[in-house]
Amino acid sequence: MKQTIHFTKMQGAGNDYIYVNTLLYNIPDPSATSIAWSKPHFGIGSDGLILIGAPTRPDADFSMRIFNNDGSEAMMCGNGTRCVAKYLHDKGVTRKNPIRLETLSGIKILQLHLDEENKVDAVTVDMGEPILKDAHQFTPCGGGATDYEVTADGRTFVGTFVSMGNPHFVIFLNEDVEHFPVDHYGPLLEHAAIFPQRCNIEFAQITEEDTFRMRVWERGSGITLACGTGACATAVAAHLTGRAGRQSDIRMDGGTLHIHWNDADNHILMTGPAVISFEGEITL
Repeated sequence: MKQTIHFTKMQGAGNDYIYVNTLLYNIPDPSATSIAWSKPHFGIGSDGLILIGAPTRPDADFSMRIFNNDGSEAMMCGNGTRCVAKYLHDKGVTRKNPIRLETLSGIKILQLHLDEENKVDAVTVDMGEPILKDAHQFTPCGGGATDYEVTADGRTFVGTFVSMGNPHFVIFLNEDVEHFPVDHYGPLLEHAAIFPQRCNIEFAQITEEDTFRMRVWERGSGITLACGTGACATAVAAHLTGRAGRQSDIRMDGGTLHIHWNDADNHILMTGPAVISFEGEITL
């Protein structure tokens, strides 16, 4: 039997997803649904589908599952977590602040920043500690996190591996990142043999002190306007390689995120906007 589902289209720094409250609606095949709904012209159009639901563990308030527009399930989305916080607060589902959100990469703590109308206009997400070496799951055996070499189409890139619960390879370019062919090298690097589970690829360039211009090729989605975990990974890589301090601004196609790598507990704090684009109904 078909059902009519209410959805909310939201974006954080241009990283846009379709949000559905599974406390109200059942999505039996989220992978296929994400593929169908994410298509521009034929669907709603988005970077993917995010399902908001009940937690499976007692120390969380809500849960989030994220499916890329190719149907693959992601472990974490920094921009998505901020939009989940706005959804839950602005729609009156909860008045908790902070919110403890369960993801496949652990619980993320969301601190809401409210405007004069008591609406969420920004969220700070405690992203936890970066993982700089995980040879079993993401990286080649041996070595540290920095100065990996990966060759794609005859060109060798040197980058820094950082996991934020999902894998990232950050490359600092000497050339203008605005005109760099991300669409060519991104998919080649994503599928490089050095990354057995594929990888998100960031191309970054320093523009001024503690400020970086970054473009991203996301695993499972391609070029997107922003990537929250990618911004965190870029900030970590910048500090590890001596390009920045522990706080930096990462400017992406869709907007800027402020990243603070707290030396007190080694956690990454990401602050940025969350915006409702539109809402609608769709039959499934």
